[in-house]
Amino acid sequence: MHSQPLLTGLGLRRGLLAELLKLEPGTVDFLECAPENWINVGGAFGHGLAQLAERFAIACHGLSLSLGGPEALDLKLLDSTRRFMDRYQVKLYSEHLSYCSDDGHLYDLMPIPFTDEAVRHVSARIRQAQDCLGRRIAVENISYYAAPYQAMSELSFIRAVLEEADCDLLLDVNNVFVNACNHRYDALAFLEGLPRERVVGMHVAGHYDEAPDLKVDTHGAAVKEDVWTLFSIACQRFGNQPTVLERDFNYPPMAELLAETARIRALQQAAGGLRHD
Repeated sequence: MHSQPLLTGLGLRRGLLAELLKLEPGTVDFLECAPENWINVGGAFGHGLAQLAERFAIACHGLSLSLGGPEALDLKLLDSTRRFMDRYQVKLYSEHLSYCSDDGHLYDLMPIPFTDEAVRHVSARIRQAQDCLGRRIAVENISYYAAPYQAMSELSFIRAVLEEADCDLLLDVNNVFVNACNHRYDALAFLEGLPRERVVGMHVAGHYDEAPDLKVDTHGAAVKEDVWTLFSIACQRFGNQPTVLERDFNYPPMAELLAETARIRALQQAAGGLRHD
């Protein structure tokens, strides 16, 4: 049983498994995995996960639930996810505030229209997911590059969903930075507008500078300095929440990833763990 506070985490990726197994307990506080990639997995990968779960707390960040989609929620996936979380004593589960399926998997995270109807639709599905999982979940603000329809702002949409669904928020700081640049809004004002009590975790990741006014969320590079600055501000506003460094490809040496998780920890400590007005 892992009883220490979960503050600094690293994404559990199969491509990093061999190096993660060499980590000493306490190097990071927890590891975050996509449950769909590990449910019912045996062999070397399943054995590796079991070994890691003995040394590190596990958090879950789903990829396939399609909370905003038109098709019925995948109840089999929800049941499998619940059993997975019970097995590994997962305390934090999050999913994307998006959809990724419609008569088949789209293999991408698609933005939901920012409308009152969409708020009601996705909120009902979040409540259903919470009932099936037997716990509160957090939804993550996604990066998006074209908006299907905006009757309200992204901030207003997120606030409305959090209230209507009575769920929590996983704040992806890199996505805030990327969207603020691409859609011309103030990232600091966006953070200020989010309800403090709903934020229960954060993500930081790298992105690609396609152009001065176009950033692409890739999870394939080191975290940019501007994102570190925004993360520091987020820590001051929302307190020290469980924060994961996401890296999905172009893996550098583990020492470089641990230098970034150490920076997460340092910025959390500098913020003092308090939520500031």
